[in-house]
Amino acid sequence: MLGILAINVTGFWGPSLATFSPTIPHSSPGSEWWFALSFVLFEGKMRALFTLLFGASMVLFAQAAERQDADPDMAQVRRLLWLMLFGYLHFALLWWGDILFAYALCGLGALVFRQLSPLQLLGIALPFYALSQGVEALLDLPGILTEQAVLAGTAPAAEVAQQAAMMGRIADSLTQDTAILNAGFVEAIRLKLGQSALQPLTTTLSTFTETLPLMMTGMALLRLGMFSGWSQKRLALIAAFGIGLGLLPTLLAVQWLMAHQWPPRAMFAAIEHGMALPHLLMSIGYAAGLVMLFPRLRTTAFGLCLTAAGRCAFTNYIGTTVLMGAIFSGWGLGLGPELPRQWLPAFVMLGWIAMLVWPRWWLARFGQGPLEALWRRLALPRPKSPHPNRR
Repeated sequence: MLGILAINVTGFWGPSLATFSPTIPHSSPGSEWWFALSFVLFEGKMRALFTLLFGASMVLFAQAAERQDADPDMAQVRRLLWLMLFGYLHFALLWWGDILFAYALCGLGALVFRQLSPLQLLGIALPFYALSQGVEALLDLPGILTEQAVLAGTAPAAEVAQQAAMMGRIADSLTQDTAILNAGFVEAIRLKLGQSALQPLTTTLSTFTETLPLMMTGMALLRLGMFSGWSQKRLALIAAFGIGLGLLPTLLAVQWLMAHQWPPRAMFAAIEHGMALPHLLMSIGYAAGLVMLFPRLRTTAFGLCLTAAGRCAFTNYIGTTVLMGAIFSGWGLGLGPELPRQWLPAFVMLGWIAMLVWPRWWLARFGQGPLEALWRRLALPRPKSPHPNRR
């Protein structure tokens, strides 16, 4: 959640396409270093890690349902349908960048494979992920070459017109998003539903080939014991190789993109599909490293704060939207158009502090985060109490 905010903060501050490039909606002195850093460390990796953990949570939830003598599949369906509703409300009422709706729909797909063995899950998920993302990346390549030819002044008129049309679509998107960002609460809802009421569904369809296999991979890794039974040596090797192998192509990509002034079509391709394999490698490396370090951190003050923040991830996810919306959007302080992009790291730090401070206090008194408790109650009702003693 902390890493996801480092990416999402740009989408809270400005138009949605600003998350793809430091030159959208315009260049700002000093903003490139933050974009490059977040691209290398967080972009795609945090989303992949969160998706892996969501898949693992599906296994844990099924086990919890079985302990309460509930049908795990029906409980999971209820859980995901409620998440779908929460996600759509998050989109409609607060922010265009919701991922909960997509997670709910893809989770229903992952549920079909729940009974497979871990190796069967990996045998389906990883080839599907690599093939689908690789094909998408290859399909993006002609557009990147066209863009480079246009920028170099060597493209024919048809390709120049094609590039101009894309830039026109970008301008239209910026205009629409800026109007929503600057609008009041009710007007922003009206604009979103009027312009893109089906956006959560289209987002799901466009990210399905990433989200579903990563959920299945997370289910497999949990059942293989990665989060509880692997040795420190194995975890260290996976962390080193995963982060190392993913980091090298990421650094090369950001170097090329920066040298070419962040060309928009290349940026879209890199973030959506082109860096999928490095994202996966680094996210698994991050996961192994965190599991390896957790026993040493869990009793420290910082470790206790991280653990509590993780147990309140759902509330923190929605809460950061409310906090950042109150700062940047028109229904809040409206500072989005006023603040330069290079100030965004300060608001990331603010969000991190907020996510780390309140959960320990809350959990000490209530045991679960507020949205976590509501979601669990809706998905997995408490078992019926035995009949009261008759007198």
